[in-house]
Amino acid sequence: MIGNSGAVITYNGEIYNHPELRQRLADRWAYRSRSDTESILAAYDRYGLDSLEYLRGMFAFAIWDERQKRLFCARDRFGIKPFYYGEFAGVFAFASEAKALVPFLDVISTNAEAFAEYLTFQYTLGSKTLFSGIRQLLPGHALCVEGGRVREWRYWDVHYEIDFDHSPAFFQRRLRQLLLATVELHGRSDVPVGSYVSGGIDSSLIHALAQYNGASSGLAFHGQITEPAGYDESGYAKEAVKAAGGELHCVDITPEDFRNSIADVIYHLDHPVAGPGSFPQFMVSRLASQHVKVVLGGQGGDEIFGGYARYLVAYFEQCIKAAIEGQYRNGNYVVTLESIVPNLGALREYKPLMREFWRDGLFDPMDSRYFRLVNRALDMQDVIAWGDLDMTAVQERFSAIFNNTSNVKREAYFDKMTHFDLKCLLPALLQVEDRMSMAHGLESRVPFLDHPLVEFAATVPADVKFTGGAMKHLLKQACSSEIPPAILERRDKMGFPVPLQEWFAGPLADFVGDMLTTMAGQNRPFIDGAAVLKDIGAERRFSRRSWGLLSLELWYQQFHDRGAEWRKLRTGDGGRPTSSP
Repeated sequence: MIGNSGAVITYNGEIYNHPELRQRLADRWAYRSRSDTESILAAYDRYGLDSLEYLRGMFAFAIWDERQKRLFCARDRFGIKPFYYGEFAGVFAFASEAKALVPFLDVISTNAEAFAEYLTFQYTLGSKTLFSGIRQLLPGHALCVEGGRVREWRYWDVHYEIDFDHSPAFFQRRLRQLLLATVELHGRSDVPVGSYVSGGIDSSLIHALAQYNGASSGLAFHGQITEPAGYDESGYAKEAVKAAGGELHCVDITPEDFRNSIADVIYHLDHPVAGPGSFPQFMVSRLASQHVKVVLGGQGGDEIFGGYARYLVAYFEQCIKAAIEGQYRNGNYVVTLESIVPNLGALREYKPLMREFWRDGLFDPMDSRYFRLVNRALDMQDVIAWGDLDMTAVQERFSAIFNNTSNVKREAYFDKMTHFDLKCLLPALLQVEDRMSMAHGLESRVPFLDHPLVEFAATVPADVKFTGGAMKHLLKQACSSEIPPAILERRDKMGFPVPLQEWFAGPLADFVGDMLTTMAGQNRPFIDGAAVLKDIGAERRFSRRSWGLLSLELWYQQFHDRGAEWRKLRTGDGGRPTSSP
C-alpha cells in the first residue's frame, strides 16, 4: 500500500486497535480505505519510529520512506508474525519465510551456533537461524536500513516490577477485566471466528470468553489421537465446548497422516522447531480452515501464568534446598516445602523426567538446574559429533538471558523461568502456530499475548501466580466460573502429545528407518552417521531423539539436498520447489 506521503508498506498481521487508531489519526490523515494497513502508515506519518508503541496486535512490516531514504522494519512484541532478513552481495533482502531467502544463498549450509542451540532446546536463542546467512528479527525489535547501514534495536520489553501493595483478590479482578478486553479485541473480524480447543485450561478459557462476549461463531476444533490409548483428550474438549456453548469439530490423527504430512510440515516451518506438536497443529489447522478463516488459540498461557510441570519440578528441588538451609525468606522461594506437597500429584506423569533431572547436579545454582530441565541434547548424546560444536557457549548464552537482572531482579525463581520461556520458547511455539495455520490460509490469533495483559502479569507477585506450587493458580482463580471443574482440576494435561514411541516402533518403523538410514549414509553436518541407526524405537515415552533426527533429515532433504533447485529461483530459471523431497 502507498500512503498519502508516498511511503510504501508491505505488511503481514492484524492491528486490533485499528478503529481507535483511525479515530486518533484521522484529523491529520485522510483515510482512503478501511484497512488496518493504512493505520500503520498513518501512525508512522505522525510518530515516525515511535509509532510502534501505538500498535496493539500481531505484525511484521517494512516501510520504505522515500523522503528519508529509509527502510523501516518491525516485528510485533512477542514474535507472533515472522520476519527474516539477510545481506546478499550488498543487497538487503527480507521476507516472512526463510525459504524465500534461500535462493539468495550461494551455498546452503548449517549455522553451527544455531545447530547447537537447536539440539539443546529445539529452537534458537537469538537472531540466528539454522541457515547460515539468514537471520530473524527478534520479537519486540525493529531495524532501519539507512545510508547503507543496518541498525537494529529493541522497542519493547517486559519487566518484572512487582506490585506488593495489592491483594490476590485485586489481581484476580484485574486479570479477568484484561482477559475479557483482549478476547473482545482479538474477536474483531469481518468473517466468522472459531477456536482451537485442546481440552486444557488455556484454550478452553479463550473459547468460553469468546462465547461470553460474542467474539466467536461458536465453532471449535480439536485433534484426537485414539490409538494407542492414553493420548486422547477429546473428552475434555467436548466438556469445554458443552459448558461454554458452541459446536466441536474433531479430526482423527493417525500414523498414516504423519507419514503423508510430515514433509509438508517441515517445509512450511522452514526449519525444524519446537517439537512434534507441529504435526497435530497442522492437522487441526487444516480442519479449522474448512469452516472459518480466523481462529483463536490459547498460546502463551503457560509462559505467562506458569503452566509447565518443570516449574513445579524445579521448585520442589529448591524447596528441599531452602528447608535444609533455612532460606525461605531470601526472595528466591515463593512456596514452602509443606505447601508444595499437595500439588506434587501433578508430576505423576513426569517421573522419568525427574529421574533424569536429579541424576546429576542436585542443588546446583538455579540457572544450571533450569538449563538441565530444558536441555533436549541429553537424548542425543550418542549421535552428535559434539567436538564440532561449542556447547559451553550455549549454556553461557542461556545463563545471560536467564540471569538478566534488567528484566527480573531478585524476586523469584518462578519469574526467571517464565521470563526465559516467554523470551525464547514462546517465539518457537508461535512459529509453529503461524506456519501451520497459514499453510492452510487460516489466520491464528492468540489473545493471551496482548501486551497490556502480559505487562500486568509481570507485576503480580510469584506467590500469587504460583501459590503453593499450584500451576496457573491466579488464572484458575480469576476465571474458575468459565472452566468446567473436570478441566480446572485435571492433573494429566500433556500439551499436544503425539505417541512417537509407539508409532515409530510400530506402524511408522519402516518410514523412520528409511529416513534415518538415509541420514546415516549422507554424512550430514555434525551428525555421527554410524550411531544414528542405534536403538531406533527403543527410547522412552517422551524422548525427542528420533523426532529430532527425523525432522533434521527431512529439513536437509527439503533444502540442502535441493540447493541447485532453490538457486534457480534467484535467476528465474526454475519453478518453485515442491513441498515434498
